[in-house]
Amino acid sequence: MKKQLLQILKNTSGISEDQIEEAERIKAEKGGIIADILVKKNFITEHQLLEALSLQYDIPFWPRLPSQPIETEVTERIPIHFLKKYIMVPLVSNGHSEKGNPAEESGETDLSGYVIAVNDPAAFQPLDDLIRLIDAVNFQVVLSTKEAILSAINLSYDLNRDSAEQLVQNMEESDGATIISEIQDTADLLDDTSDAPIIKLVNHIISQAVKARASDIHVEPYQDSFKVRYRVDGILYDLLSPPKWIQPALTSRIKVMSKMNIAEKRLPQDGRLEVKIGDQDIDVRISTIPTTFGERVVLRLLNKSTSLLELSELGMTPQKLATLKKLVTNPNGIILVTGPTGSGKTTTLYAVLASINTPDINIITIEDPVEYQLRGISQIQVNPKIDLTFARGLRSIVRQDPDVVLVGEIRDPETAEIAVQSALTGHLVFSTLHTNDSAGAITRLVDIGVEPFLISSSVLAVVAQRLVRALCSNCKAPSQPDALAMETIGIDPKWLADYTIYEAVGCPDCLNSGYRGRCAILEIMQMSGKLKSLILQTYDSNRIKEEAGIETLRDDGIQKILNGITTIEEVLRVTQR
Repeated sequence: MKKQLLQILKNTSGISEDQIEEAERIKAEKGGIIADILVKKNFITEHQLLEALSLQYDIPFWPRLPSQPIETEVTERIPIHFLKKYIMVPLVSNGHSEKGNPAEESGETDLSGYVIAVNDPAAFQPLDDLIRLIDAVNFQVVLSTKEAILSAINLSYDLNRDSAEQLVQNMEESDGATIISEIQDTADLLDDTSDAPIIKLVNHIISQAVKARASDIHVEPYQDSFKVRYRVDGILYDLLSPPKWIQPALTSRIKVMSKMNIAEKRLPQDGRLEVKIGDQDIDVRISTIPTTFGERVVLRLLNKSTSLLELSELGMTPQKLATLKKLVTNPNGIILVTGPTGSGKTTTLYAVLASINTPDINIITIEDPVEYQLRGISQIQVNPKIDLTFARGLRSIVRQDPDVVLVGEIRDPETAEIAVQSALTGHLVFSTLHTNDSAGAITRLVDIGVEPFLISSSVLAVVAQRLVRALCSNCKAPSQPDALAMETIGIDPKWLADYTIYEAVGCPDCLNSGYRGRCAILEIMQMSGKLKSLILQTYDSNRIKEEAGIETLRDDGIQKILNGITTIEEVLRVTQR
């Protein structure tokens, strides 16, 4: 990176010499580009970097892009993965200002033809290729954010494909007996040119789910209809309700893609497949169960292209972050993360492992399933078909001389016993439990069959976690909550003199939900001497929680409400007592 850019960043963003030196150290150890490292470490924002590049290259910076989609002839000529690989997009402009607002408002009306938005102004060769592909004579290059460019690409390629409703209509107009046709593997769903309507419909459903940041797709059969729904940020939204006769074809197509037995409709089945959508690699896990009105299908989407979060990105308060960092430096003991399915337990544990993953530590995990591949860590996939259970895998792991062990979940007495013995014999063990709060984990362990004296000797801490939806930064608005809501959650009206509470509004960026993304709320119960003595006398979770005197999930949620991160309704939804 040119010294000139570093100097511009010092002047415009106030970055310090220490931060630059740390970025250079990381580059020397792991490689990469200093500018990207500075953004990843949160020393500067992407906006600050692009503003500096704008000054360096004398290219306008547009935080927002015009809403006009790419022309159809351009989308037909340029593969979507080319634009996504180099993060650039050609848009037709009739005049726009550098701030992404209509140029008429600023008096700038001389911009016409193509506006080519790029994220990396140094990518000269791909830019030349793009200009040649679209035969651009009159064009202007501007800088924009990755999110804005990728959104423009996705919007344009989606609009230039048939909508889900149109695909369903085409199927209704065609011969239903010929719907299931020859199946072919495809490298990229957005590049698939198959004419089979059912293939196009399934591809469209999956690509739309990825675009909407959905974690799951549900295909739910009813007596005379069926429904397709997405789960986005933990909430289910209806996508479409096709005619009932399309259901068997849709289910069969999904089962063929995941190499399930399409003839077996009486038993539950599990499968998986990998698809590419643009530059994103999506791992799809599929589960089917027979119901009265046909097979119910759930597709769990795991975007392997997204980077793992670091501990500092989980949204913890500085005190909780410091506590957790101190806990994970212990040489032995058990740290448990509890919460319901989908509460981010695995993400938190992966962030913890990444924070302690150094060449001098041997880390082995056993998981069901292995959700992300972690460099430098040995990961084992549970496989009940060959009797590779958590207990059997864990028993073998401890013979591999590990320093740190991650057990995906403690489900049975045997796994719990081996985990405790591992912690007592010099290993640091991480695992998860399904309990409502941190104190309930102690009760659950005793219920599984672990002796109280072993719990007090081995457990270092229990972290309880929930995910709340974060307010959309584009449309959140200040609000004055009613007295009943504040009393219910425990907010003193006097606090509003120092804090502003926001409400969800809704805009196109957040699918009109008012929320975009999620953040964690946590409670951390450390095992003090008094707590260990109490566990030897009783394992009543209420007594344990009272003795621990910890900041609860609700307390952490209140802090995030006051900081403008989420809403009262969200915290009440996930922490109802």
